[in-house]
Amino acid sequence: MACAAVMIPGLLRCSVGAIRIEAASLRLTLSTLRHLTLTSIMKSKRKTDHMERTASVLRREQVEQQLREPSSQIVSAAKVCGAASESPSVKSLRLLVADQDFSFKAGQWVDFFIPGVSVVGGFSICSSPRLLEQERVIELAVKYTNHPPALWVHNTCTLDCEVAVRVGGEFFFDPQPADASRNLVLIAGGVGINPLLSILRHAADLLREQANKRNGYEIGTIKLFYSAKNTSELLFKKNILDLVNEFPEKIACSLHVTKQTTQINAELKPYITEGRITEKEIRDHISKETLFYICGPPPMTDFFSKQLENNHVPKEHICFEKWW
Repeated sequence: MACAAVMIPGLLRCSVGAIRIEAASLRLTLSTLRHLTLTSIMKSKRKTDHMERTASVLRREQVEQQLREPSSQIVSAAKVCGAASESPSVKSLRLLVADQDFSFKAGQWVDFFIPGVSVVGGFSICSSPRLLEQERVIELAVKYTNHPPALWVHNTCTLDCEVAVRVGGEFFFDPQPADASRNLVLIAGGVGINPLLSILRHAADLLREQANKRNGYEIGTIKLFYSAKNTSELLFKKNILDLVNEFPEKIACSLHVTKQTTQINAELKPYITEGRITEKEIRDHISKETLFYICGPPPMTDFFSKQLENNHVPKEHICFEKWW
């Protein structure tokens, strides 16, 4: 099982000289991709962008080079095949990725290349690897900001728009069949739910596989703690509760709202706590069989990772990613 205590400051970087792609399968040419990558690194005057913040993070081709398994396509063409509003500030995208060599691990993100936009985006995948295997589709959820890639997603993107993606990130859950069984505690703040939803969905796929085949990786219990300002900003509520109801003995959630001003509907109320996620709630789930995945604003990830260390959780059992 690959699991490391890592700080991935928000989003992206790029190995500029390593981009190789078949022009016939993607309208973005090699020179265009190099231009996008270089300008994304050079144009960050107000604050660091995704490519700079993740400059030390391995991309897929770098991992494959280390394993001596070079890929024929490092950057993969993708087409927008669906879009929806997940909240007043977040839009989700479904991307069709026909490239059969494209794959990812639950929790990873993509470098997001947009024709005509010089800045490279960085967005976590919120779908499971199984969806990609079955339908060649990945899902992203993008919060509205003034960052050019996010503006493009919210204001310009339409069905059939063509983009390009490349997988990166060291924050993931990818157990192998022979690995020891682990419980998972997932701690999300705001749009930090995205990679954790991918992990939750992957865990559900493993539970289904275990039930159907009675073999494969045997996962333990999964508890999701998820905090947002109010219930309208709690993303993927139905998806999360559907999994809780499908696996009531295995999956549980505690949804927190910090600035709720309207009445909470009856369906959500049993799962809602008003106020922040507390140290005690997390501490109650500490065991030597438990892995902790944390994703959210830097103060939140700093707080919980430090508290877990103070409670003698091994560093290799604490995985976190910061979103800026």
